[in-house]
Amino acid sequence: MSQDASPPASRPHPSRRRIIADGVGLAALFAPVSALAQQAPPAPQAAAQDARNLVAASAKVRLRPAPAPETEIWAFDGAAPGPVLKVRQGETLRLNLQNRTDKPLSLHWHGLRADHTMDGVGGFSQEPVPPGVQFEYRLTPPDSGTFLYRPMLVGGSSEPAGRGLSGLLIVEEKEPPAVDLDLPALIGDWLLGDDQKLLPFAADGQDGAAAGRLGSWLTVNGKPPPLPVKLPPGSRVRLRLANACNARIMRLRFDEMKAFVAAVDGQPTETFEPVRGQLPFAPGTRYDVFFDMPETVGSAVSVTALIGPGVPLVRFTSDGAAKPARPAIAGMPLNPALPAAVRLQDARRSELIIEGGARITPENKLDLAGLDLAKPWTVNGGQGDPKGKPLFSVKRGSPVVIGITNKTAFLQPFHVHGHCFRLLHPLDDGWEPYFLDTVQIPEGKRLHIAFIADNPGRWLISSTVLERFDRGLWSWFEVT
Repeated sequence: MSQDASPPASRPHPSRRRIIADGVGLAALFAPVSALAQQAPPAPQAAAQDARNLVAASAKVRLRPAPAPETEIWAFDGAAPGPVLKVRQGETLRLNLQNRTDKPLSLHWHGLRADHTMDGVGGFSQEPVPPGVQFEYRLTPPDSGTFLYRPMLVGGSSEPAGRGLSGLLIVEEKEPPAVDLDLPALIGDWLLGDDQKLLPFAADGQDGAAAGRLGSWLTVNGKPPPLPVKLPPGSRVRLRLANACNARIMRLRFDEMKAFVAAVDGQPTETFEPVRGQLPFAPGTRYDVFFDMPETVGSAVSVTALIGPGVPLVRFTSDGAAKPARPAIAGMPLNPALPAAVRLQDARRSELIIEGGARITPENKLDLAGLDLAKPWTVNGGQGDPKGKPLFSVKRGSPVVIGITNKTAFLQPFHVHGHCFRLLHPLDDGWEPYFLDTVQIPEGKRLHIAFIADNPGRWLISSTVLERFDRGLWSWFEVT
């Protein structure tokens, strides 16, 4: 499959009370996909005193339908994605990462407001875990929600993630909403050759200077799409969508269904319907979406990735005896640990300017002339440096506003570690009615985010495109 290196088109600034409508994927054409039997999520893990082992090692899985051969990948506990880890809100999960690969590892818990020593950025918040060594993570999530875990190491994230190491962490509410199916759906992106082997990880740095490692094949929970699900008419579904791709920025479309977003990046929000039935979906992004199955037997609804002609990801079909009518879909309680407001007039203000990367010629080709491919991007004129000066340092409880300006030819998804933020309106006169931990800044645009710096430690602000992160597209701040 040939990749399309064209930049995403510019979009207007997000409107009030609507989810960001700017995120436009970089188009790529996919071969036809086939259905495979649904993979049921593992049973919840009890909040036991003993640590649960999570083994990272090589494995063979069939990513394309038979008779395609198996692909050698890296997997957690022999499966890709890794097990769905579950813990109840406020309880502690002890997880013993055993590294049986030939590369160093560490695991970032994307969106989790945990202790900074457990944030899992190798070379920054912890020492990388060498091959043959293990490391115990202790996570006590203050928030319920849907979170992503995947490798994150300064200069070394792309390969372990691109080989298949990712998974979901679900922090269960004390009183979960009643549904007939709670379905995690982790989207992966694989760059495969005709022999179904993973193509080599680029040593020349070109991926990291442009769109990143864009794959040729999507999977849903490690299986070929669309994932088929049959449910009785009227069944209520909670669908937890998460983007674990290295670089694949896309949009999701909800076909033939009345979908309600109830949580963004793990944080509950006032429910809303996606604008034009679509949502932006960059690496690291998560949504909790609720909907009811059609009342007519045989009717189908689906979630489609808007890549090329469209790739159906999950297809739900009504089958069997109808369920009794339920009350209207309602929102979930907000996580109480998050602030209701940010005093913008008292905020510590900082600027983050993203520059560099490949240029796009009028012929829609990449221009890498003059770029240092080892350091193609800059943040405020430099690259991320664990030993450098922080973007800012504030005392715990301080309000913070960051203006992020994207002067590159590419959409830039950025993630704030250890905190959740509000996306401000253009005039700083309010904010969108949901929390985020990952935001997409369109090329040539500037956005502002605001949060209370209430989690002590050193925290990254980093690109979620791992090839860009590996080449220094990140900064950090300090909360004392």
